[in-house]
Amino acid sequence: MELLQGAENRKQQDISRQFLKDFGFKTLPFTENIGHRSAIYVEEYALSNGLRAGDAVIAATATENNLTLCSGNSKHFKFIRDLKFKPFLP
Repeated sequence: MELLQGAENRKQQDISRQFLKDFGFKTLPFTENIGHRSAIYVEEYALSNGLRAGDAVIAATATENNLTLCSGNSKHFKFIRDLKFKPFLP
């Protein structure tokens, strides 16, 4: 969702979708557990760390699927205690 949202036009959306397909990325479903954990993250971290709903969903999806989240946005995720996080420089 974030890749599509960040696109400035339809061509960039198409490029993003093709990139995900070409490199074998899986799209994970938005489950009730992810929604619940996202809400908990927002309650716990929105006021203290400025966590936004989209980032809460990303973190919750990684946590609920026992995955490590790799992102260049360390400041958006590093404070979430139960999230496995690996920063990288884009």
